[in-house]
Amino acid sequence: MKFSKPSQLFLVSAIGLLAATLLTACQIVTIDYVFVAASGGSGSTGQIETYAVDSESGALRIAAPSVSSGGSGPVALAVTSDYQNLYVANQGTGSVVHFAIAGNGVLTQKDTVTTGGTPASLAVNAANTYLYVITSSGSGANTAVLTAYPLASGVIGAEAATQTLNLDSVGSSFASDTIIPTAVSVLNDNTGNAVTNNVYVTAYDQSAYNPGCTPVATCITSTANPGWVFGFTVGSDGTLTAAPGSPWKAGVKPTAIASDPTNRFVYVTDFASNQLIGYAIQGSSALNFLLNGPFPTASEPDGIVIDPRGTFIYVANALSNSVSAYVITLSTGTPTAAINVTGSAVNSTDTDPVAVIVDPALGRFVYTVNKLGNSVSGFRLDPTAGTLTPNQATPYPTDSQPTALIAVPHGNHATESVAP
Repeated sequence: MKFSKPSQLFLVSAIGLLAATLLTACQIVTIDYVFVAASGGSGSTGQIETYAVDSESGALRIAAPSVSSGGSGPVALAVTSDYQNLYVANQGTGSVVHFAIAGNGVLTQKDTVTTGGTPASLAVNAANTYLYVITSSGSGANTAVLTAYPLASGVIGAEAATQTLNLDSVGSSFASDTIIPTAVSVLNDNTGNAVTNNVYVTAYDQSAYNPGCTPVATCITSTANPGWVFGFTVGSDGTLTAAPGSPWKAGVKPTAIASDPTNRFVYVTDFASNQLIGYAIQGSSALNFLLNGPFPTASEPDGIVIDPRGTFIYVANALSNSVSAYVITLSTGTPTAAINVTGSAVNSTDTDPVAVIVDPALGRFVYTVNKLGNSVSGFRLDPTAGTLTPNQATPYPTDSQPTALIAVPHGNHATESVAP
């Protein structure tokens, strides 16, 4: 069969268009960059690895060369709300290091501050004006401290305010407790409103919960001194003031904390009791326990995140190697287990998940960093039910002993809007 010249041109054009369409369909589109902090073993220099998130599968691939964390033993990461600055807390060297984030995910080290103690966690307020760091320094009372550092275009300034975490207000029976801080959370809106201008810190009493001591029966008991949530309001000049009623009891060993995007609820994981504890934020900034709580988790919950819509909670369970999924009842804040297609409320990860995030660009993928598995596990989030299904090719290998992860949206991808 012979085609006329116009027919030949049409055929060639059609084939070219089809080929272009197929290539476009197969093109990998990055929606987020995921940064993973890994310690690399005792005494090693920490590393921060950069991965790209595929828009269709949620699979991770290396996006940029890893960089030094600027110290040893990185344990926590935080980013500014404009996603241009990353901060890492290095526990081994007692420092916080600032990195600039380029549009292609490349990190460039900027400035460093030496903390007054061993840093455990850090967070940035929504206005990007303060970086909050919690530290501890040895045994004994009054050694855990919350410090506020001012930020100017991401650069860390000299400390603006400090608050010691002590139990003086709750009675002499707890005054000698050795307070170990574990996590810090800043409410979503930090613009001066009395209700939303809050910082909350979780901590526990080391003398009451010490798995390394013997005999075990005397170290971990049901009568252990309680863990705590400390609350602070922030003045216009950065001053930290204890919130009315602070601190509040939080199980035995609270390890992670998150607040919902609407600033109505705070949730805390209790590592020792395998529980999720929920609080309602009152107009005075005080916390009240949610009714029907606390809520069961799998074994040793060690990380928590709330999705950008404010409708789902995900908890990383270190000992059971899983993620628990919950649906938030918006009127009350009550979390209810989200049952997946296998009939389970938990989703298997690699070994020892210690932190969990939801991708900020589309709010479609959930990731855990697995310390003993040397990996990241990935899941697709069902935006209707909150349930999870494993991503393609999960888990994804990392450097040794990863401890923290965080994500930023790539390019023109807007963050998922908050519409609970």
